[in-house]
Amino acid sequence: MRAKRAPGCAVTAVLTVVLGAGPALAAPGAAAAPGGAAGASDGFPSIPAVRSFTPAAGVAAFVPGPGSRVVAPAGSAVEDEARLLAEELRRPYASGPAERGDISLSLERSNAGPESYEMTSSADGVTLRAGTDTGVFYGTRTLLQAVRSTGRVPAGTVNDRPDRPERGLMIDIGRKHFSREWLEARVRELGDLKYNQLHLHLSDDQGFRVESESHPEVVSARHLSKEDVRAVVDLAARRHITVVPEIDSPGHMGAVLDAHPDLQLRSADGTPAPGTLDVSSPRAAAVVDDLLKEYAPLFPGTSWHIGGDEYRPLTAADPEASFPRLAAYARERYGPDAGVADAAAGWLNDRAATLRSLGKRAEAWNDGFTDGARVAADPDRVVAYWSSNKLRGRLPEEYLREGRQLLNLNSWYLYYVLGAPGNFPYPSGQRIYEEWTPAVVYRDRTVPAGLAGPDRILGARLAVWCDQADAQTEDEVAAGVRMPLRALIQKLWDPGPPALSWPAFTALAERAG
Repeated sequence: MRAKRAPGCAVTAVLTVVLGAGPALAAPGAAAAPGGAAGASDGFPSIPAVRSFTPAAGVAAFVPGPGSRVVAPAGSAVEDEARLLAEELRRPYASGPAERGDISLSLERSNAGPESYEMTSSADGVTLRAGTDTGVFYGTRTLLQAVRSTGRVPAGTVNDRPDRPERGLMIDIGRKHFSREWLEARVRELGDLKYNQLHLHLSDDQGFRVESESHPEVVSARHLSKEDVRAVVDLAARRHITVVPEIDSPGHMGAVLDAHPDLQLRSADGTPAPGTLDVSSPRAAAVVDDLLKEYAPLFPGTSWHIGGDEYRPLTAADPEASFPRLAAYARERYGPDAGVADAAAGWLNDRAATLRSLGKRAEAWNDGFTDGARVAADPDRVVAYWSSNKLRGRLPEEYLREGRQLLNLNSWYLYYVLGAPGNFPYPSGQRIYEEWTPAVVYRDRTVPAGLAGPDRILGARLAVWCDQADAQTEDEVAAGVRMPLRALIQKLWDPGPPALSWPAFTALAERAG
């Protein structure tokens, strides 16, 4: 099988797919009840709901039959999509030609966006067009959900595209080890729902979970091998998902400091700051940069999260008095008026510069954009905004007014914290579905419309944090995030009011898988 090219790659080849599976199978092209939509109000039975569906009045739906095949030219850019669909529908793959009752897919130039597609269906077959293999893949997901949930494809025309370009799930594998098989299952689930990012928080105070050759001493006993990571990343690429790694620093570094206690920051009285790197130490920078450089080829996507949250010196009442070593370092490097905030800001700029040299785009938690610092954060760094339970840094619109782009990880709606400690109750899919939009970034406040477009608020991620790692098993986590994931993708695909009620949406989720 060919290696999959990067998600969203445009091509001009044409393919044809003939498929059949699911309940109520009939002969190819067999007549079905007329009237277009089946199973989802007046729309199309899929999650997320398609942006536009025009039913073909009086025209019978397409029902795939037992003799159907999945057909695509061998060696074409979308052969992978055809073979995947054939496997899922338990039908043979063939290179053609197509006949009556086929589902015909073509990759053609399109101005509707790299993830858009158009699908027209009737009893005689289905035609699906897209400008990229990503668009074709998403069209096959829509078709697959219709077959799974109703056994047929409603007659009419779908025009579909996402509202937000970045749609993801974050998993804290630093505090809790998750198996390769579990991660692969989440990738398949995300792909079927048209998510395109998997953010892996690789390390924290409790663990460092990926094999390392440059610093094997920091790796926890239970961890993913590089072979495991490659398998997850490769599967994600085939499902048009980018894996976004995160090595959080200069806080949350306890697992690294267990192996390198000399790199731990100490206060004026010599007390070690838990999980906190001394950013004035050249050796601390060298260790983190070694890991960034080692892992860059392992994660070929361009996005990389550098953390930056909850750096303990910045929470002190008087950072300069509490941490005089950092204050002296800041004055020496950044000038006589610089302080601890500048030392922290400079650390993140340096890590971002390392990543930029490796072809990566940096993102950081919003409290990593340090208030009061004279050293400005790089202008192209994306703000991953989370802190609704307690305001850290500034309100989201302030970053947006500076021209920054933002990712929404609103902790009131999108944080799934194992054990539900303190004021972090498990998120409700219904609340996301009925109350949240991409513009709701801090608590339940809506960012002004002029700052909330898809070019400014790029999207959102559901975040699984493992503060109490043993509070849930892998299976319990998967079950717990199931409906929040489906609610979130609905609002990222189309932020408008959903057509279905919450009970109808959950019923469709049960049928569509």
